[in-house]
Amino acid sequence: MQWICAALALFSMLARTPAVHADGEWEITEASQAALDRGLDWLARNQGSEGNWDSNDLGLVGLGALAFMAAGHGPGRGRYGQNVQKALDYVITNARPSGLLNISNAQRDMYNHGLSTFVLGQAHGMSTFPDRRFNESLDRALRLIANTQCEDGGWDYQARRQSRGHDLSLAVMQAKALRSAVDSGLEVPPEVTNLAIKSVREHYSPQDGRRDAPESAQQRQPGQFTYTKGGGGGTVAMAAAGVVCLQEFGQYDDWRIPKNMDFITEQIKLLPKSPRRDGAMPFDAYTLYYVGQALYQVGGDDWRECYPRMRDYLTASQIVDASNPSRHGQWRDEGAKIHGKGGGGRVGGKPGELFGTAVGCFILAIPNRFLPILQEGRIEGLKERFE
Repeated sequence: MQWICAALALFSMLARTPAVHADGEWEITEASQAALDRGLDWLARNQGSEGNWDSNDLGLVGLGALAFMAAGHGPGRGRYGQNVQKALDYVITNARPSGLLNISNAQRDMYNHGLSTFVLGQAHGMSTFPDRRFNESLDRALRLIANTQCEDGGWDYQARRQSRGHDLSLAVMQAKALRSAVDSGLEVPPEVTNLAIKSVREHYSPQDGRRDAPESAQQRQPGQFTYTKGGGGGTVAMAAAGVVCLQEFGQYDDWRIPKNMDFITEQIKLLPKSPRRDGAMPFDAYTLYYVGQALYQVGGDDWRECYPRMRDYLTASQIVDASNPSRHGQWRDEGAKIHGKGGGGRVGGKPGELFGTAVGCFILAIPNRFLPILQEGRIEGLKERFE
């Protein structure tokens, strides 16, 4: 309990901190707000009695809760407060004694665990009087992340410590969870984050493939983050994941960030301006989740120029069919199939609809800055706290 107890006062302070609302219609329009409202209504209508949308992936269930919270609905508070509470209850109730937040296939251990831990941290930060169960679940979950970090600084799919981590997609899940803890005043062992930062940088590959070249030489050419440390899997998803990792760990001035943002923004500008209203997203849900956060965290011209493009695409592609409540307000996780820019695979059935719709709502709600992690921006001294 030591990681949690020292932070209770700060949690209450964060919960009372007002959100910094959208900066005019260039961030949120009437049409995008209406799309967000339809998406949240779909999530509420389709949530099962257990709170889990027919999914036992705790990360996806947590993502459903995150969509509501990003729009300002806290646990047990607001129009969708009970929906948030039901989803979080499902996550907490199904936590393993070890602290592991996964009850599906073991190959999804650290995906589900990292995402669920991040969501619980944000829910705790939004609660004036946090549920005591959050304390216990977060404490065990954070310890598990530290204890399963591999010797090279990464993580495996399964919750186990090995000599080498598997790929960047696992590291970004844990980076979000650890930053959520720091934002909420919890202590994260510096050796964990230092090793993680080193591992993330090893996933960067210059265009000529000479990853052993001096940094001064690599800075003179394009490059991007890749799925593996050998340079394989240079997708939009991994470019965004690497940016998010470095931002979450306070490495705001790392030269690799603008290199990857150049690649990401180029892909966004290639999106068609008039998508069909068929629920297809600009990228697959996994990619879009990290692209939206990378744009927001880096901010500046990238955010101002590219966010409206993604927002308008989502607004125009959402399924609008009031005669069919099972589809009205939904997005589908099929962007990878259409655009070929995937990175996280696809999820079928109701869980896939949950994934797409929750991410769509999250992206449209980001400018409201209700989540604690979206209110902070750069935390002065964060780099020093991690190093």
